[in-house]
Amino acid sequence: MASKRGKQTVRDMILSMLVITAVAGVVYIFIPHDDKADPVKAVDYRVELATARRAAPYPVAAPAGLAEGWKPTSVSYEGHNDAGWHLGYLDPDDRYVAVEQSTTPAKKYVPQVSQDAEATGRTREVSGRVWEVWEGPKYDALVLRAEGVTTVVTGSAPADRLAEMAAALRTASSGAPTPAA
Repeated sequence: MASKRGKQTVRDMILSMLVITAVAGVVYIFIPHDDKADPVKAVDYRVELATARRAAPYPVAAPAGLAEGWKPTSVSYEGHNDAGWHLGYLDPDDRYVAVEQSTTPAKKYVPQVSQDAEATGRTREVSGRVWEVWEGPKYDALVLRAEGVTTVVTGSAPADRLAEMAAALRTASSGAPTPAA
């Protein structure tokens, strides 16, 4: 009796698996899906930007007037513990560029947000402001130090794309450029 019951249980399990597989196949065939769709969704960061600009102890920077093809992908503002602002983008060539700001001293903050980039001792002028050039194994960075805030434009994009983002940064809806170093 026990051996007959065991054979029925295995047979029933196999039949159940076949039914489940058939149903899953039908669902897959008839539910539309787009394998070519871009998996990275653009984010609307306006609310977070407005909140950060009200709360931050420094002028919060965000780009204005970037060329077509730039896609914002991530945003965050941490109001305590050194007040950190983050805005991530993909450039038109799908390379990462981020705007990072904090009250944390640059020596500590820049390697943290730039994946261990180091100061090169070189500078680059972008839109009338002098940015420090940092280079790293994964990300490079442009760093602007101002009273009470460090602004970092970092990412895997080439230096010209980082400079393009730095040139587009504004600190208020009035269009004021980022603070001078």
